[in-house]
Amino acid sequence: MQVNITFRGIDSTEALKSHLEERVSHLEKYFDRAIDAQAVLSLERYLHNADITIHAGQYVLRGRVKSEDMYKSIDEAVDKIEKQLKRYKGRMRATQLKAASEFAAFRVRNDIIEVPEEREVVEEQSAQEAEAEAWSQGPKIVTSHEILAEAMTVDEAIMQMDLADYDFRIFTNVKTGLMNVLYRRKDGHLGLLEVSPNKS
Repeated sequence: MQVNITFRGIDSTEALKSHLEERVSHLEKYFDRAIDAQAVLSLERYLHNADITIHAGQYVLRGRVKSEDMYKSIDEAVDKIEKQLKRYKGRMRATQLKAASEFAAFRVRNDIIEVPEEREVVEEQSAQEAEAEAWSQGPKIVTSHEILAEAMTVDEAIMQMDLADYDFRIFTNVKTGLMNVLYRRKDGHLGLLEVSPNKS
């Protein structure tokens, strides 16, 4: 297994590397192919953040945990991934054996846009004017990357969104051939948007 570790705001130590590699290596038993792991260990406002991503074929699994101790964060992040694997193990194998879809995957650009900080409003300036001034230069894109929107069923999209610990998933619905956006709502439920061509 290939494990790449990035340290941010925290010292790189052999003890942490060994602990992470040992914990992640236990996940190999769930796969019949080579897997790669990426981990970002960082310190954010006195909290130790472990962000671990596993790449296994078409699947991306992710565990993110913040705690007061980095070893605890690593353990809980790996435990979260293992829990996902146990939950979806059968469905993942069934999906791998499924015939290829007639719909081609397409790429979607995902931009991360910085929201301007709130400014102190002076007496002669309204809150709306202050906000307009903050956005006067237009939205600032902090980072951008591409997402591969593959063809799958809604059930598969839900599974892959959970495995990757994302808040949304863009895919082509194999039943309709239309682009869908699956997203996690604030009330805990999931929402599904379907984009239909304008026929007018």
